[in-house]
Amino acid sequence: MEPIIITAIMKPKENMEAQLLAELNKVQKASRNEAGCLNYVLHQSIEDDTFVLYETWKDIDALQSHIGSAHYREYRTNIADLVSKREVFKLKAL
Repeated sequence: MEPIIITAIMKPKENMEAQLLAELNKVQKASRNEAGCLNYVLHQSIEDDTFVLYETWKDIDALQSHIGSAHYREYRTNIADLVSKREVFKLKAL
């Protein structure tokens, strides 16, 4: 199986940048400890308050395990009211 790359782009609601960043840092720390996580890096645009997560998972099974994890489910619940826009791209290297 080939690695799965995730790019998640999030725009916080007005005045929610700090809270979103705190949640993103929590999920980053927990996710990096997962067995199938090869890379998990949080970025912020230098032009605005947009956050970008760049993740690499060993394979689709590792990604599915991540999505089913308690810390990921908690993260999704916690950011629901903090994000105005969220786009997630599941990618493969060419």
